[in-house]
Amino acid sequence: QVQLFESGGGLVQAGGSLRLSCAASGMAFSTYAVGWFRQAPGQEREFVVRISRDGYSTNYADSVKGRFTISRDNANNMAYLQMNSLRPEDTAVYYCAADRSKIVRTRPRDFDSWGQGTQVTVSS
Repeated sequence: QVQLFESGGGLVQAGGSLRLSCAASGMAFSTYAVGWFRQAPGQEREFVVRISRDGYSTNYADSVKGRFTISRDNANNMAYLQMNSLRPEDTAVYYCAADRSKIVRTRPRDFDSWGQGTQVTVSS
C-alpha cells in the first residue's frame, strides 16, 4: 500500500492561487491512479480531480474545471494540484488519495490510500 502526505495548503484571498503537493512512499506509485478530494466543515468528502497512472488521462469535477490542474511526476513519486482563481467556496481540507484500479472511479470509498489532508482557506 502507498503512503501519502499532502502539503501546500494555506490562506489565500479570492482570485489567488495555491499549489498542493502529494508525496508518496511505499509501493510503486506509478501503479496507482491519484485523486484529490476535499471536505468542508459539515459536508461530505467530495471528488475534485483524478489522474491516471501514466498521467495522460484526467477527470475533473465541474466545479473546478478550467481553474484547477492536476499533474504527477512518477519518477519522484509526486502529484500536484495547481489551484487558480480560488473562490471562498473552495475552502476545505484537501486530501490526495490513491486507487489501484484502472477504471475511472471518483467515489471516496473506491480509493485505497489517503493522506492526512491539508487545509485550504480562501477569504473573500
